Amino acid sequence: MKRTLLLVSVFCALDSLHAENWPMWRGANGDGTCGESGLPERWSQTENVVWKVELPERGNSTPVVWGDKVLMTQAIEKEGRRMLMCFDKATGKKVWEAGTVYREPELTHATNPQCAASPATDGERVVVSFASAGVFCYDMNGKELWKRTDLGKQHHIWGNGASPVLAGDRVFFNFGPGENTVLYCFDKKTGKTLWQHKEPGGASGEGEGKKWLGSWGDPLLRKVGVREELLMCYPTRACAFDPQSGKELWTSGGLTNLVYNSPLYADGVMIAMSGYNGAALAVKAGGNGDVTESHRVWQLPKVSQRIGSGVVHNGYHYILSDGGIAECRDLKTGEMVFQERLKGNNWSSLVLSADGKCYAANQIGDCFVFKANPKFELLATNSLGEKIIGSVAVSDGRLFIRGYKHLWCIGKR
Repeated sequence: MKRTLLLVSVFCALDSLHAENWPMWRGANGDGTCGESGLPERWSQTENVVWKVELPERGNSTPVVWGDKVLMTQAIEKEGRRMLMCFDKATGKKVWEAGTVYREPELTHATNPQCAASPATDGERVVVSFASAGVFCYDMNGKELWKRTDLGKQHHIWGNGASPVLAGDRVFFNFGPGENTVLYCFDKKTGKTLWQHKEPGGASGEGEGKKWLGSWGDPLLRKVGVREELLMCYPTRACAFDPQSGKELWTSGGLTNLVYNSPLYADGVMIAMSGYNGAALAVKAGGNGDVTESHRVWQLPKVSQRIGSGVVHNGYHYILSDGGIAECRDLKTGEMVFQERLKGNNWSSLVLSADGKCYAANQIGDCFVFKANPKFELLATNSLGEKIIGSVAVSDGRLFIRGYKHLWCIGKR
């Protein structure tokens, strides 16, 4: 009974997150979907801008929103500062900042500045990863509640970017990539480790061998039949864990060595995609042991290079490739329905509104709105004139977009 009540509380927490909050990188549902309709479709650097605030340095993370607060990570790289910043949702005024200083060298790619991970909040606390500096938890006024600085270094030539996932009384976190790749489950009130899974075979990508592999994705919590599963993608495989105990439930081969985006789930099926022109697959969740032969629905040995994650809507999977191609696949077969070129290169993950519209941005600051429909229809292209890597956050009919120079709040005016 204790186990059942705990897991039910996890999903009650997910269900209770209201549409006006965007509590994690991929929203309340963890998959880029939101419950809001009638969002802005057209804006510019002056049109439908509620406010914008100048940022001290570049950054790749996505803001999260709860109540009257917008929360975002920010590095001041020359000073070694890693910060959580809080802004007033109505005005954009900075309310507080908190963080730590970490001056030890930390590998990353030139396009991936520190503090790439986005915060996660439940309205009482905010959990954030500062990579090798540790995982920190603050209250909604910026007071430190706990920290985990004992997890070791995150060491990979391309850096890190996985964000904490809050559910019920737990924090799930993909600490990696690199030799020290661990899936952690923390008690959100104390930071205590409840369980951990160390994924073998990690590597930093350094040296003559250049063993390039790793996962930058976040786990996804879903109820599958009568049990809960924590879905995760690793090099060469998709898998699921019991969120209560950390026991691995099932695994399916079929991915390749680099996994940049996070899993999706719809109609009993998990969708997993590799990056770097690697493989993609769909597998029925709910199995036990190695389900490669018994549960895998389809597998594609090579798909387009992509960094961002996709969305699923009415039996179709939508995603953007690194080269700025919008793709739609049939969820049942994996077959391509359309490939349509947008503008520029794209690392942003898609966000799906309740009325079936996809939102994303490219690296030169163009924000796209197109219909989640097997017949492609681009509704708008809106330029903010600065580099954007993070995803769009949605709250109370407004869009919150983090650029390299500004944090923007877009709303109908």
